[in-house]
Amino acid sequence: MASVDFVSVKKSYGTHPVIKGVDIEIADGEFVILVGPSGCGKSTLLRMLAGLENISAGEIRIGKAVVNNLPPKERDIAMVFQNYALYPHMTVADNMAFSLKLKGTSKGEIEAKVKPAAEILGLANLLDRYPRQLSGGQRQRVAMGRAIVRDPQVFLFDEPLSNLDAKLRVAMRAEIKELHQRLKTTTVYVTHDQIEAMTMADKIVVMHDGIVEQIGAPLELYDQPANLFVAGFIGSPAMNMIRGKLDPADASRFIAEDGTVLPARALRETAPGKALIYGLRPESLSINPNGIPMSVIVTEPTGAETQMMARLAGIEISCIFHQRVAAQPGEVLKVGIDTSATHLFDAESGRRLQPAA
Repeated sequence: MASVDFVSVKKSYGTHPVIKGVDIEIADGEFVILVGPSGCGKSTLLRMLAGLENISAGEIRIGKAVVNNLPPKERDIAMVFQNYALYPHMTVADNMAFSLKLKGTSKGEIEAKVKPAAEILGLANLLDRYPRQLSGGQRQRVAMGRAIVRDPQVFLFDEPLSNLDAKLRVAMRAEIKELHQRLKTTTVYVTHDQIEAMTMADKIVVMHDGIVEQIGAPLELYDQPANLFVAGFIGSPAMNMIRGKLDPADASRFIAEDGTVLPARALRETAPGKALIYGLRPESLSINPNGIPMSVIVTEPTGAETQMMARLAGIEISCIFHQRVAAQPGEVLKVGIDTSATHLFDAESGRRLQPAA
């Protein structure tokens, strides 16, 4: 196992920059997820770490070694791809053992590595089957097994669950996380799915347009987003954004553009007259007979919870109530807001203003 460091890493295709100076430190044994929308540069960064893309500037280190100019086979990494990349004419056992055979590993040593990996992944009874005889989840396990037997310093995952159905994705998320807890191998994982990132990672790197917007633990990013982009990207449904200003006479009151007054957190800095955006998480609302009126658009009961689209402060917002709420379209409900879960952002820069406590 080893640490991984990106130091001022840049990548351009001709005159078009796609990675614009990235610095990331990944500790030995850490599970780090690169997350962001399509085209943000996360897969390019992973491919540069794997040696599949050249670096335009900066350094990538695995352990203490700078690997910029090392070919992939000399980096001691193992990569699991989105499309599994299994050989259709080989059995599960042969697919898992292929890289070891290329290295000239003895038959006994191959067997000693393949069998335990197959046991860990629940493939022990499938070693004689071919990829066409496996389900999508089983194929993904074979791809993971092929990586495990190499005993690399670093595992790389490039959107490995995107081809699976929703139920299987949930199961595979748990399996990959459990596998990491067992092996404790440094892992760099790429996804555009922020739910995957939140549920699996020790640390998340949020990327946008070739730069790193924020790095932190999942709940740190959720509770303390650095800016509007991170606030809007992390969380499902997304944070509601309401434009307005603080009341000049009372900084605990946020006045939306339509005149609705919302409770605001005290800030470390003053923002009199400044255009702000009020960030409101869907789950920070609760039914309160003495609260703020909002008009129901659509109700989506999910069992223990009720999700809802409604109109509040002149805009359409998402709500999650941790109870069953029976409401018809057009009905007016009154809601309270958990002020401690709200955020204020500078409307011009997008920066989150720091709360007083």
